[in-house]
Amino acid sequence: MARASFSSCGYKSLNSMADNEEQMIIDKYLTNQSPLFRKLKSWQWWVLVVVNIFFLIAGQAAAVLLGRYYYDQGGNSKWLATLVQTAAFPILYIPLFLLPASQEVSSSSRYPSFVTLALIYLVLGAILAGDNMLYSVGLLYLSASTYSLICASQLAFNAVFSYFINSQKFTALILNSVVILSLSAALIAVNEGSEGPSKVSRWKYILGFISTVGASAIYSLLLSLMQLSFQKVLKKQSFGVVLDMQIYTSFVATCICIVGLFASGEWRTLSGEMQGFGKGKVSYVMVIVWTAVSWQVCSVGVVGLIYVVSSLFSNVISTSSLAITPVVSVIVFHDKVNGVKVIAMLMAIWGFASYIYQNYLDDYRSRKSRYDGETHNDP
Repeated sequence: MARASFSSCGYKSLNSMADNEEQMIIDKYLTNQSPLFRKLKSWQWWVLVVVNIFFLIAGQAAAVLLGRYYYDQGGNSKWLATLVQTAAFPILYIPLFLLPASQEVSSSSRYPSFVTLALIYLVLGAILAGDNMLYSVGLLYLSASTYSLICASQLAFNAVFSYFINSQKFTALILNSVVILSLSAALIAVNEGSEGPSKVSRWKYILGFISTVGASAIYSLLLSLMQLSFQKVLKKQSFGVVLDMQIYTSFVATCICIVGLFASGEWRTLSGEMQGFGKGKVSYVMVIVWTAVSWQVCSVGVVGLIYVVSSLFSNVISTSSLAITPVVSVIVFHDKVNGVKVIAMLMAIWGFASYIYQNYLDDYRSRKSRYDGETHNDP
């Protein structure tokens, strides 16, 4: 950013140079993508980015709100609430068929064996199933806004696990984000004014809080393990590979949830749950279906941003969308908001801003470095 001592003309000139440089980087980036993107103009590429961001944010917000609505209207099956988070994974085959696969070549001539891939998908899928169950328990005992604010602690866990597992550096901005988001979650924990849904005891509220924090930590661990798999085993992170990871881990998680649903005996209560649902049987079915669809719309946005931009950008948008859900929750469900919760929300936004800005700097420097290297090598 230009210093205040620069003249207005100099400031505009510097900004114009920066904009032109960034535009050249984007243009160079597009030429290295699949033939589909080489034909796109810059504004068309930005439209694709915005569409995928909308899918991600709208899908995630709708899924959380519908999940809370399911509980509010009399739903009580934790296994069903967990199942719908991955059950609609076949939707992910749509972008797989519609979008051409990347021609990116693996850095290793040897592709992992079937046994290795199966083991990776089984382990990560099992972790995903357990993580989704914790999220379901958290949403059962917490209001949607409180749940979403606690989920913001995922960013702090992201930074910690990325440091130890993926060798990502700790910068001042990342450290600031970790501290602020941790304090925000702590405020929610000790706030006497925080409350869960009606008829939820203080003990169940604490259980919901612990489950949500645990789920956020496990999901961050899962992301780091996936990144490690791409780097050390799969040796690449193309669109097809990322989509395969999403599909097969979701398939494993779905199978585990189906087994859990029948083993726990909860399947016997589903008929009565439908009959007693507050808004009727049709509404019950629609809530279940659209919750499942919303989670996969979110996944389409995640994978789409990886394909159109980068995995780093997709992760940033995915985590920053958590800041939107608490606001929407307050509007839709009229959740109680006191001064402490407002402060926690503002602190979460501050933490998000620090994290996003640091990732923007990292992504910009990475793209600029690649652009400079390719320009230097051009004849």
